Amino acid sequence: MVLVSVLLSLYAAASTAQEPLRNELAAVLAADSARAAAPAHGVPQALHALYDPAGASLLWSTAGHLTSQAQVLLRELGAADAYGLEPRDYVIADTVNLVPAEGTSSAAAAWARLDVQLSAAALHFLSDLHYGRIDPAAAGFKLQAAHQQIDLAGALLKLAHDADVLAAIHAAEPPFHHYQLLKDALVRYLRLAPHRELTNLPAPPAHLQTGGRYAGAAALRALLLALGDLPATAAPAQDGIFDTAASDGVRAFQTRHGLGADGLLGKATFAALTTPLQQRVRQIDLTLERWRWLPVFQTPPIIVNIPQFRLFAFRTTEDRVADILQMDVIVGRIFPHMQTPVFEADMRYLVFRPYWDVPYSITKNEMLAKIRANPAYLASQHLEIVRGQQDSSPTVPATPENIAALAAGQLRLRQAPGEDNALGLVKFIFPNTYNVYLHSTPAHQLFKETRRAFSHGCIRVSDPLALAQYVLRDAPGEWSAAKISAALNGAATLRVNLPQPINVLILYGTALATEAGATLFFDDIYGYDRRLEHDLGLTAIR
Repeated sequence: MVLVSVLLSLYAAASTAQEPLRNELAAVLAADSARAAAPAHGVPQALHALYDPAGASLLWSTAGHLTSQAQVLLRELGAADAYGLEPRDYVIADTVNLVPAEGTSSAAAAWARLDVQLSAAALHFLSDLHYGRIDPAAAGFKLQAAHQQIDLAGALLKLAHDADVLAAIHAAEPPFHHYQLLKDALVRYLRLAPHRELTNLPAPPAHLQTGGRYAGAAALRALLLALGDLPATAAPAQDGIFDTAASDGVRAFQTRHGLGADGLLGKATFAALTTPLQQRVRQIDLTLERWRWLPVFQTPPIIVNIPQFRLFAFRTTEDRVADILQMDVIVGRIFPHMQTPVFEADMRYLVFRPYWDVPYSITKNEMLAKIRANPAYLASQHLEIVRGQQDSSPTVPATPENIAALAAGQLRLRQAPGEDNALGLVKFIFPNTYNVYLHSTPAHQLFKETRRAFSHGCIRVSDPLALAQYVLRDAPGEWSAAKISAALNGAATLRVNLPQPINVLILYGTALATEAGATLFFDDIYGYDRRLEHDLGLTAIR
C-alpha cells in the first residue's frame, strides 16, 4: 500500500519537543471533528490524554526511524479490510510530504505530525473494532445496556510499546469465538473475491438433471472447488456433463446458503452461485459490524438470528456449539409492518396452554369481515369476544352491537387454549414494546420450508418442549420432560415465573462461520444489510 511504502522509506531526526506535538494535536482534532463517531467513543479525549500533558513525547519513532510497532500498525491499518473495515478510513493525510528529508529544520514538526495522525488513525481503528462504526440504535437495534467501555488511551499506549502489536489490537475486538471464525472466513473470501470469473457461469438448460449436458460444467466445478463445496478428491469431471460429483457439490453449496438441497441448478441456486464473491465479503463485513455492537454475555443468552431462521439457547456464556441448544424458527413476514424487530429483552416467564390475544390490527384487517360474513366463524376457530384485559375477563356474545364495539377497539378478541391455538401450547414472554415473544405453533408443516418468514412478527419455535426444559432448568419444582409435557397437554392455563431473567437477543446477520469449517450465507430478507450499507456510506456491489 502507498501509505506503508512511503512512511517506511522515510528517515529523519526525531524530536520529542512538546510544542510541535501540541500544535499538531490541535490541527488533528479540528480535522477529525467531522467524523461523527469520535465524540461518542472518546477519540478526542484519548488524544488529549496522550499528547497534551507536560512531558508528552513521540510514540511511533525514535532516532529518526519508525518503531517496529509503528511498522506493524501501519501494515494492519492498510489491511483493515481483513478486519471487515475500510482501509480508506485510516489513511493518514498528506503522506508524501509528511516527513521531510533528513536534517531539515522542519523535521521536528513533521515527526510530530506523523505521530499524532498515526495515533488518531489507530484510535479510530481500535474504537471501530470495539464499538462498531455506527451507533446500533441508529441501525434499529435496541440494546438494554451500554457497551463495555474501553480505555482507548491505555490501549494505544499498549500498542505503541507492546512487542505483540497484533495481540494488543485483538484485545479491542469482541471476545466471541464465532466473531473470530467469521474473521478467518473473511480472509478466505477476500482472496477469492478478485476472481470474478469464478461466478461467471452460463445459464443452465431448462430442467437440467444429473448426467445432463451443461456448457458451464467445468466452470461450475472450479467454483465449487474454490469454495470447498466440492472436495479435491472428487471423482474426475466428465467433459461438459453435470455429473454426480457436481450435483453433490451443489447440494453442499445449497445447504450453506439456506436453499433447498436438491443438488440441481434451479433459479434460486443459480442466482446464489453467480452472486459476486465480493458480495459475500460485504455480507461478512456487515455481520462483523453487528457482532461489535453486542455486549459481553454476563449470563447464558437466547439468540435468534432472523435471516437464518434459527434459535440458539446458550448453556454457558461461551459461544461454543457443544453448549448451545439449537432449533429452527419461523419469523415475521417481509412486509414492513410484519417484520420481526431486532432488539434485546429479558425473558421473565412462560405460559402453558395460553390464550391468544388477537392483536387489534389482525382483528380489524383479517377477522372482522369473516366474523360478519359467517356467524359460525367464531366458534369454528375457538375465538371469543372479551370485555377486559385479563384471562379471567368475561366473554360476551357476538351481537351486532358487540361486533361494532370489537371493530372500534372497545372489546378484544382472543382464541381459547388448545391444539389449534395460534400460539400452540406454550409462549415464552420477554416484555418489550413490540409485543413480540417466542411461542409454539400448530402449523408444524411450515418448518419443512427453507425460507420461514410466515408470522406477523412473533417467533415460532420448532421444539417447544426442549426450549421449555432449557428455560425451566433452574426453576423450582423440578421441571422434568414429563412434567412439562403434562403442562403442555393439561386442561388449565399455567404461568411459570423464571427465578432469574434470561437475556434474549433478536439479531440479524446474513453470514455465519461454523466451528465445522463451513461459512453460511442467508438472504437479506428485510433489507437490513442494504440499510446498514447506506448508514456506513458503502457503495452497493453490482
